[in-house]
Amino acid sequence: MGVPTTESLSQVYGRDAERARARLAELAARYEERFGAGDPEFFTASGRTEIIGNHTDHNGGKILAASITMDSVAAAARTDDGVVTIWSEGYPEAIVVDTARLGDIAHGPGSTTLVAGMLEAAARRGFAVGGLNAVVSSEVIPSAGVSSSASFEMLVCEIVNHLYNDDAIDRADYARMGQYAENVWWGKASGLMDQMACAVGGTILLDFSDGVSYERVDFGFDELGCDLVIVNTGKGHADLSAEYSSVPNEMHAVAAALGVGNLCETSEDAVLAHLPELRETCGDRAVLRALHYFEECGRVEEAERAIRAGEKARVLDLITASGRSSWEWLQNAVVPGMPEEQPIPLALALTELYLRRIGAGACRLHGGGFAGVIMCVLPKAETAGYVDYISGYFGRENVYLTNIRQVGAACLGRA
Repeated sequence: MGVPTTESLSQVYGRDAERARARLAELAARYEERFGAGDPEFFTASGRTEIIGNHTDHNGGKILAASITMDSVAAAARTDDGVVTIWSEGYPEAIVVDTARLGDIAHGPGSTTLVAGMLEAAARRGFAVGGLNAVVSSEVIPSAGVSSSASFEMLVCEIVNHLYNDDAIDRADYARMGQYAENVWWGKASGLMDQMACAVGGTILLDFSDGVSYERVDFGFDELGCDLVIVNTGKGHADLSAEYSSVPNEMHAVAAALGVGNLCETSEDAVLAHLPELRETCGDRAVLRALHYFEECGRVEEAERAIRAGEKARVLDLITASGRSSWEWLQNAVVPGMPEEQPIPLALALTELYLRRIGAGACRLHGGGFAGVIMCVLPKAETAGYVDYISGYFGRENVYLTNIRQVGAACLGRA
């Protein structure tokens, strides 16, 4: 069973194409082990980085986000029985979903639920679904703020799109299918940012004020001579749903007190004009989180202006300001009631000490917060030194060198 050539993979993976080819060869072997000889095609969907725009999507805000070089990959082929069977590396059981019996699958957490929900969403949106066999492997860090679940979702969408819909499904529909699976089937509140950033590729400017719209923008850390380093602080997101829900809930409470549904329908000036009553009815933290929302959306807009003006290094200053606001105003760096456990602030403090010594770079809390990862943008000449430095505190296995990649979800073809 063959795999795509290094030359063809270089369009997605660049100088890592040979390593990617080795990954796909291992995937092909597992496909043959699970399903026998065949001629599957290969697929990819990236993880994502949120550059600026922490916790703004759920209130109609703006985000600058990008696909990253960490990705999920699959080998997949159509079947005639209408049954979707997916073996995912590291899991003892296959995901099995009969497309003719979606109603028999119980709603709730789990990968089977996600797949069933996406298939239902695709059918509801008028797209074709059908049986397939697939094996999946992922390098996207789970439960750590770089969207391992969204990467998997977008991978499945890409497979269904290519095998059954002649590549006609728009990336925004991918995102809505993933969101539907999470909201309706899993019962997990989520926006569209993770899915969009994993699906589209490159750097995108997202605006959620009227549904979701996006445009690609010309920005990457490579062109600034920088690398992106992700540091996993060691605690996952799995048991923090209440903390994450508190952020949109408190922002929505402020919006409701001002007579609107989302903060995008009001303004920072309105919050300031009604500050005493908002503090009384919603509490100080909710007010601070609302103010973070407006300031954060402003930073996204400023970053867009800087990029278009060719002042791309300005984005690094805005990343630092965004991270500081998340830590101090949004307050999603520490789990409330657990002052003894502060891996995110500790990682940020250690990183700030390093950046101060070299006089360059930027860092911020990454993703949902409370636990998981931080990001650090470093001049390439300083990357190895920082990796050695931060590995001394969090372990080399928890430090990931990555960068923005220009391809999100895609079919890689076959041999």
